[in-house]
Amino acid sequence: MVARPGREVVITGVGLHPFGRFPDKAAQDLAREAVLEALDDSGASYKDIQAAYFGHVYYEGMSVGEAVLGQLGLTGIPVINVENACSSGSTGLWLAFWAIASGQFDIALAFGAEKVPRGPVTTTGADSPERLIGADFMMAAYAQMMRRYMSAHGAPVEAFAQVSVKAHRNAAANPYAHYKKVFTLEDVLSSRMIADPLTLYQCCPTSEGGSAAVVCAREVADSFVKDTSRLVTIAGAGLRTSRYGGAGEGSQIALAAADAYEMSGQGPKDIDLVQVHDAGTSGELLGIEDLGLVERGEAWKLELAGETGIGGGLPVNTDGGLQGMGHPFGATGIRMVHELVTQMRGEAGDRQVKKAEVGLAQCSGAGGIATVFILKK
Repeated sequence: MVARPGREVVITGVGLHPFGRFPDKAAQDLAREAVLEALDDSGASYKDIQAAYFGHVYYEGMSVGEAVLGQLGLTGIPVINVENACSSGSTGLWLAFWAIASGQFDIALAFGAEKVPRGPVTTTGADSPERLIGADFMMAAYAQMMRRYMSAHGAPVEAFAQVSVKAHRNAAANPYAHYKKVFTLEDVLSSRMIADPLTLYQCCPTSEGGSAAVVCAREVADSFVKDTSRLVTIAGAGLRTSRYGGAGEGSQIALAAADAYEMSGQGPKDIDLVQVHDAGTSGELLGIEDLGLVERGEAWKLELAGETGIGGGLPVNTDGGLQGMGHPFGATGIRMVHELVTQMRGEAGDRQVKKAEVGLAQCSGAGGIATVFILKK
């Protein structure tokens, strides 16, 4: 039985600091700029915020969320720092959602930022056996998933490479993206091998950036939102970890999606556009299948047919996803929601989807974590 929100929760404003490399800025600077943009977009002032949730992974000192917001004003609100791997930012949004839905607060801020070091990403402690023998390598896991999928469903490597081609094409139309380079299928396949069969251009870049969202009870939004047609409702929110085995219906993605579908009253056929966690290109194909949006073993066919493009039947990662946007861990989950909100308001410019009324964002994290949000206009 899925818990039901006690009242409607809406997103009134979103903000994003561009993703990329910013050697002259601290993570706190990236976060603060995203927060100020979200507040301006919302119409709310900082003094209206009653609680804040900050997602980040890498150590930037203690109480980073307080350090960011302290420069905007010491108002005495609770600030909660959230670390939940790559799902840190989206976990913060999940917490903010329930704080509003339960009536604890009327208006809250979820934000995240990261300066991810260059090079391969590790997920274990410095003295762990996995780290010492070289087994702690995130892209190796995506490569193994890719091999298993290819064996089970006869998918060619070109289907996975096409995920990258599409993502970078979308990112080229996004001013916030880390990379705005357009690649051909041959470019992707001939790039340096990282974890066979994943090549360099099929692995998301590590990045720096910040994101933020202001969430509010629907009945309170009218007091400060000038144009209520721009409000977007959080209709469903799921956060799960995987069951033993972690595949198919037992995966964290499938479990979180089931909760979000039930809460929202929407089903896979109602979804107009999707943001999924494509750290490796295999993540997109497996993700949309775990979300129930595509039959098992069929996602690769949709990818090759162009159905996941902006003009296709199931637009996926319209902003460039992790492949093109980059992946500052604490900011990624809220960045996904930023794109859905932008699309659902009809403000996405050259990458605008024609019908964008119900959107889904899925963000995964190391340790078997997944969040799923369903938004409605």
